[in-house]
Amino acid sequence: MIDATQLDKTFGAFKAVRDISLHVAEGEVVALLGPNGAGKTTTVRMLGAILKPTSGTARIAGYDVVDQARQVRHIVGLLTEFPGLYHRMRSLEYLAFFGALQGMSVASCQRRSVQLLQQFGLWETRDKRLDSYSKGMKQKIALIRALIHDPPVLFLDEPTTAMDPHSARTVRDALAELRAARRTILLTTHNLVEAETLADRIVVIHGGTVIAEGTRAQLSRQLLGDPIWELRLGAPAEYLEALIVDLASIEASGEDWVQYRCADARNINPRIVERVAARGLPLVALSELPRSLEDVYLSIVADERDERGDWNDENQEPSVVSSPLSVIQSHGLPTTDNGRHEEVRR
Repeated sequence: MIDATQLDKTFGAFKAVRDISLHVAEGEVVALLGPNGAGKTTTVRMLGAILKPTSGTARIAGYDVVDQARQVRHIVGLLTEFPGLYHRMRSLEYLAFFGALQGMSVASCQRRSVQLLQQFGLWETRDKRLDSYSKGMKQKIALIRALIHDPPVLFLDEPTTAMDPHSARTVRDALAELRAARRTILLTTHNLVEAETLADRIVVIHGGTVIAEGTRAQLSRQLLGDPIWELRLGAPAEYLEALIVDLASIEASGEDWVQYRCADARNINPRIVERVAARGLPLVALSELPRSLEDVYLSIVADERDERGDWNDENQEPSVVSSPLSVIQSHGLPTTDNGRHEEVRR
C-alpha cells in the first residue's frame, strides 16, 4: 500500500531525509519513531504528496506521489503536526468544506460528519466556532477532517497531542477500529506506549535515515540481547547460581534470587525448576523481566550521530500549515485574482 524507495530531501546544504526506503502493507499499522528533527515529518509530507522528493520514488496504493499527486491526496487522510483550522467556521461547516474538496456528496458528508463528531465527543459543541475549542478539541476536529472521506491510507502525526487521557483513549480506540477495518496507518509519535500498543511494526528514524525497524520483540532481541529471567525463592539458599550457571548466563543474584539471560526459555526453565525442586528449595516465582519500548528506543538513538550538513537560510523548509489557499490550489480549484481564496463566512 505504501512503497518508498531511496527517498531523499535536501534543503540547501541540509539533508533532511537520506535514502529512506519503506514498505507498509495493506491493513498494517507502522509507527515512525525518532527524536525531534530526525526527518519523520518531512518523510510523511513527501509520502502525502505535500513535498516533492529531491530524489527517490514513492507510491501510495499504486499512485506516484509526484506524477499523480492529486490522486494520492484523495486516497490519503493526513493529520499534520500543526493542523491549520479555519477558526470562524463551526465544525459541520468545516467538515462540509473538506468533504466537498474530496468530492463527497452533501448527504454522505453530513452522515459521516455526524458519525465522527459523535464518536469523538464533539457533537454537543457542533454549533460553536472552532476558535472556542480547547487544544484537545481542535486536535480531534483535525483528526476527524483526516477521516471524513474514509480514506484507505492514514498519515497521522502525533494524533493524541494536547489531549486529556480520556480523549487520547478515544482516539486510540478509533485507531484500533481502523486497524481492524484493514486501513493502512503510518503513525508518527513520541508516545512510546502508544506506539507499542497500536503498531504492528516500528521504524526508527535518526539523522534523516532509517536506523532500525521490526516488531518490538524483534528490536528488543536484536538490540538488548536475549530475554532476562528472574528466579525467586522463599528463603535464602547457598550456591543458587551453581544450579543455573551451566544452563544460562548469570546477570545478577542475591541471597534468594538470581537473574539470568536465556535464549531458549522453553527448554531451559523446566530444567532449572527441576533442579530447584530436587533440592527442596521453596520456589516463589520465575518470570521474564519486562523490557519496554523505551529501553529499545534509547539503545538505538543513544550512540547515533547526526551529520547532515547545515541549514541554508535561503532554502530552509517553510513551516507547512494547511490554509484555505494551499488546500484549494492542491485540488486545482480557482482562486481570486490576488491569489487569495474567498473566505467562508457565516
